[in-house]
Amino acid sequence: MKKTLAFIVFFLGVLSLTAQKKEHTIHFEKNSDFRTFFSASSNFYPLVSAHRGGPTKGFPENCTATFANTIKYNAAVIETDIALTKDSVLVMMHDNTLDRTTTGTGNIGNYTYKELQSFYLKDTEGNVTTYKIETLDEVLQWGKGKVIYTLDVKRGVPFKMIVDAVARNKAENYSIIITYNANQAAEVAQLAPNMLLSVSARGKEDVERMQQRGVKTENMVAFVGTSFPKPETLVYMKEQGITCISGTMGNLDKSAVANGDKIYLDLVKAGVMIISSDRPIEVAKQMAIYIDQNKLKSEFIK
Repeated sequence: MKKTLAFIVFFLGVLSLTAQKKEHTIHFEKNSDFRTFFSASSNFYPLVSAHRGGPTKGFPENCTATFANTIKYNAAVIETDIALTKDSVLVMMHDNTLDRTTTGTGNIGNYTYKELQSFYLKDTEGNVTTYKIETLDEVLQWGKGKVIYTLDVKRGVPFKMIVDAVARNKAENYSIIITYNANQAAEVAQLAPNMLLSVSARGKEDVERMQQRGVKTENMVAFVGTSFPKPETLVYMKEQGITCISGTMGNLDKSAVANGDKIYLDLVKAGVMIISSDRPIEVAKQMAIYIDQNKLKSEFIK
């Protein structure tokens, strides 16, 4: 009896440990596979992008512990923000100031990285956690074999520093740099001719403007805005082989809360491959319906 009880306790412990370690990953050994995956096709595999990494109670934004919590539930693109310290260290932070997301106060650029380590991150409800501000190098190292990053470069941070960090950490197969206009896209394209870029593009004129500045179409992943995209936009992007990202953080997420999550499924059916949301778990559930209906599989997603 004692042996049986001991075995049951051991078995339950193993199950608990396995559950804790469960994660859904995205991994590309070859850069060519990474680039091909993020190109428009008639049978694409949709992905959720967790805005600021998917913060929730107990898990602050822009923190690898939060990223790890997010991929317990679904494979994810992780959207994360990069700021610069007084001593030119790239760290993960959305705001210019520390007040909202940490126990610190004032402008992040007034602190050295070492000084920032005296502060703790807060979760979405303002509760202080045990987590601290991390560097971009730490984040890139953590993400290898686990996630795809879309790197949001905050104002005043040189793109060259980001490109160099991606190269230094050999993160080219899982990093997409976010740009907000044609000039920024052209700058990154010149620095890293083969790097994938998230570009703001609502249609043909935007795409052609970037092409004229030397941005390759095959390097573009188009952010088509935060409202339901026009059908003609999605048709054009598909014709060009450009994958579309739709941002639902804000009005579309609020609409989903009020009227049901089917809007996420409607976005995917319309031709959006990536949905960037503050509700990544709910989005992923709707994507799972599309994946099941179309019997989609990907060797790169575990």
